[in-house]
Amino acid sequence: MNAPRISAPRTVVVTGAGRGIGRGLALGLAERGYAVALLGRTPEHLQEVADAVAAAAAEAGREAPRTVVVPVELTDTAAVRAAARTVEEAFADLGGVGLLVNNAGVIERTEGDLLETDVEETWRVVEVNVRGPLVVTQAFLGAMVARGSGRIVNINSGSAYKAAREYTGYGISKGALARLTTLVDAQFRDRGVRVFDLAPGVVRTDMATSMPFHKDREEWTPVEASVDLLVAVGDGDLDALSGRFLRADTDTPHSLEAHAYDVLVTDSRRLAVLTYGPHDPMRG
Repeated sequence: MNAPRISAPRTVVVTGAGRGIGRGLALGLAERGYAVALLGRTPEHLQEVADAVAAAAAEAGREAPRTVVVPVELTDTAAVRAAARTVEEAFADLGGVGLLVNNAGVIERTEGDLLETDVEETWRVVEVNVRGPLVVTQAFLGAMVARGSGRIVNINSGSAYKAAREYTGYGISKGALARLTTLVDAQFRDRGVRVFDLAPGVVRTDMATSMPFHKDREEWTPVEASVDLLVAVGDGDLDALSGRFLRADTDTPHSLEAHAYDVLVTDSRRLAVLTYGPHDPMRG
């Protein structure tokens, strides 16, 4: 916990920023002083968020942070690379991109187990939720490595870590996303990049409220809880937990800092195979 803190620009890229959780994250980070690049498929939704950032700043009597709108298909490699160049140029005088939040994602349109769902629909969910973050991360990673600093947060879910009776594609995709987090952490931590999984809890969005799974839910996780954790990540307060899983409905920046030693000693909060004891050959 006493390692030198790596500084990074107070700039952020949020994918899927036009609606739902992404919109809330972008607005919250802008309010906390971040310059924000809004990436997503629908220009009108992104522009509405940019306008909301400006309106919130005006209402508070402060200067609006720089906001960049970049419509892009997040699974299109060439388009995402072009978008990354646009954002890096827009933030060049601010030091480039300091924080990347891979938020965009989808879930099956119907609830059910593998026999009750269309396998093509299942695969669409896997492809969007894994290919998108993979393509976006690679597009922004090179500049972070060149600067020797940067933080990446993959918006994940408890579904990555536990078995469920429904939404097969979603669970597969989030498990793969968790592995992407650990791999990029292992490959680039020594080069100044920090990577985290962040589950926002169950936030009241159009997607969440449309799911039969949540039809009787009365308690929702405020998106502000995720914003608090993202700011702590961006500030470097949680760097010791790079490669680990954070959860907004149970964790706070203070609790994570307080228990960082416990997480590291037990090698927990990450995707791994549990062993049966000290004599399990898998331990090697």
